Amino acid sequence: LEVFLEKYDPYRYKNPCCTVDMAVFGYSGTVPERAEDLKVLLIRRKNHPSIGYWALPGGFVELYENLEDTARRELEEETGVKGLPVEQFACYGDYQRDPRARVITTAYFSLVNEKEVRVKAGDDAADAAWFTVKLKKGESRDVTTDAAVIKKEDFSLELENEDRGLKIGAVICKEERQGLVRERKYKVKEGGMVAVDHAAIITQALEVVRQRIRKNSCTCG
Repeated sequence: LEVFLEKYDPYRYKNPCCTVDMAVFGYSGTVPERAEDLKVLLIRRKNHPSIGYWALPGGFVELYENLEDTARRELEEETGVKGLPVEQFACYGDYQRDPRARVITTAYFSLVNEKEVRVKAGDDAADAAWFTVKLKKGESRDVTTDAAVIKKEDFSLELENEDRGLKIGAVICKEERQGLVRERKYKVKEGGMVAVDHAAIITQALEVVRQRIRKNSCTCG
């Protein structure tokens, strides 16, 4: 192995870049009792790509850094929020998702009482703020192919920050293969002022968090 590694060049071929994105949801009160009353923490980009657009905190993984450490580091650098538990829930890797290069991002989420953290924009973020988040289901349909039945659902994502007078809308399509193996994919149909595919990441994360809160509420009740 040592001899093999001496001659091995990991950069002989073009490699994709790796990033992480953090969907941090905030609640008020002592516990998140209502899954519908959540906010999401966003930053406004001050650099390309999607300059001026709102995005999830995130960034590139350093060579000798674990993914969850990157998620925490980028969150702290861009928003000042630190010390949160993080959970990986998805990977977004469409080859055309980032105009700079072939970028694959690993998505994480966290949940925190918004009063317990202090948000302050930093690093390459022009601003950082909480947005109330609403997700409404729209049209649902089944598409039958030779291989499977694909269930398609449209979602309307609404993000609002009253203090800044901002209201952002996006439309996302969820595609799910029916059967024992369920492929799920969230695609942005209309992104509005949300960067890249982050509206899709927020939608998927929100579905996971809401299911957890509702299940926990039923168990406690």
